Amino acid sequence: MKVLVPVKRVIDYNVKVKVKADQSSVDLANVKMSMNPFDEIAVEEALRLKEKCIATEVIAISIGVKKSEDVLRQALAMGADRAILIEAANDVHMDIEPLSVAKLLAKVVQAEEPGLILAGKQAIDNDMNATGQMLAALLGWGQATSASMLEITNGSAQVTREVDGGLQVVNVKLPAIVTCDLRLNEPRYASLPNIMKAKRKPLQAMTPSDYGVDVAPRLVINTTVEPPARAAGEILGSVDALVSKLKEVGVV
Repeated sequence: MKVLVPVKRVIDYNVKVKVKADQSSVDLANVKMSMNPFDEIAVEEALRLKEKCIATEVIAISIGVKKSEDVLRQALAMGADRAILIEAANDVHMDIEPLSVAKLLAKVVQAEEPGLILAGKQAIDNDMNATGQMLAALLGWGQATSASMLEITNGSAQVTREVDGGLQVVNVKLPAIVTCDLRLNEPRYASLPNIMKAKRKPLQAMTPSDYGVDVAPRLVINTTVEPPARAAGEILGSVDALVSKLKEVGVV
C-alpha cells in the first residue's frame, strides 16, 4: 500500500512573526522556514506504517515555491522513499489556497493510486484546516480528522480522536484520508547518513499546468495586523471585588 503525505513549508514555529510595514502580509525576509509540524507528524506515522510492513512506499508531496524542496528533502531524510514538488508559485508570500491544493492532490492521487493519505490537520501559517476535508470530498473517500491514534487492520483505519467529551473512535474503509493531530506521535530526527542519502532519492518536479489545475487565488487579503498586546493584570482587594469585576466583564 502506498501512503501519500502532503507537506507544507511554513515559518518555523519558534520564530516570532512580524507584519510587513504595509500590512499586506507577514515579513518572510531572512526568516527561518521549516516543515509544518502537523505534516511532520504525518510523515512519521507513514514511516511507522512502513516499518510495520503495512505501507510499501511513502511518497512526500509539496505544493508551493521551488524552495519547498528543503522540506521534501527533510521528509526523504526521515525515511520517505520519493518526493514530488508541484511548483505552483514564484512568490514566497503567495499561499496556495486549500481548494487549489486539494485539486492538485486529487490529480496526484489518480496517478499514484495510494491506499492512504496522511496529512497534518492544519498548517500553522493560515490555520485553515480545510485541505484534507476538501480532498476527501473531491475523491469521494472516507476521512477521519485530528487523529491522536491510528490502527490499520483488515482494510480499514481505526482512528482515535480527542473531542470535548473525551475520546472518539471511528472506523473508515481504505482508501481514506486521515489528518494528524499533535499527540499521534513524536517525529524522529533525521540522522546525518540519512540526510546524505536523501540527496540521491528521486524528487520529481511538476507544475499545476501538468495537471490542468488553475491555482489563481480566489481570496484577497485586505490587511494583516499583529494581535493586540495582552493587557496588564489587575490586583483586587477582596472576593467581593473579584465577583463584581467578573460580572462587569461578563464572565459570571
